[in-house]
Amino acid sequence: MKSRQAGFTLVEIAIVLVIIGLLIGGVLKGQELINSAKVKNLANDFRTIPIYIYGYQDRFRALPGDDANVVAHLGNAAKDTAGDGNGVIDGKWNSDGPSGESYLFWLHVRLAGFAPGPTAADSDNYIPKNAEGGRIGITGANDVPINGLRGTYFICSAGISGRFAKQLDLMMDDGNTATGWMMTSRDNVSAVATGQIVDGAPYTVCMGI
Repeated sequence: MKSRQAGFTLVEIAIVLVIIGLLIGGVLKGQELINSAKVKNLANDFRTIPIYIYGYQDRFRALPGDDANVVAHLGNAAKDTAGDGNGVIDGKWNSDGPSGESYLFWLHVRLAGFAPGPTAADSDNYIPKNAEGGRIGITGANDVPINGLRGTYFICSAGISGRFAKQLDLMMDDGNTATGWMMTSRDNVSAVATGQIVDGAPYTVCMGI
């Protein structure tokens, strides 16, 4: 008597392939949603910081970081953190110097209640980070972070993957990372904007306001 060889039927194989396809589709869709949320968080940083600036100006008639009368405005917690009051947020956007106006900007807007975060300038997490883990910073017209970028103030966010940098520019500017009010340069390479973006490479995105 011949033995019958067991195996999968075409219907069973088709069902398995459909299930695998659904699982892969679900994973890809989930990743797409995560990436979309990350880009929205990155964009929100650029939208929120101007609110800090203009809110502080409206309340105190001074710029955060540059405020020469900061103790009168914010109390003794802001002692020894006064700016020169020249109407410019001086210092590079990624300055590590606790005496620089661009560095003290965060202290002033936090003490004023506009922004969350530590009010000790030597705190390990004093410098705010974006959704990619890169630092966020601001500077004024004396320290243009990317050649050709226009504005009175410049907001920069580093360590952003190329694919997200392209999406940010498409969402907030002209879709060209080398032109407009938002520009992109390679992290720690140069201050020259680039339109040749590599998806997985890290970039610094700056916006003029």
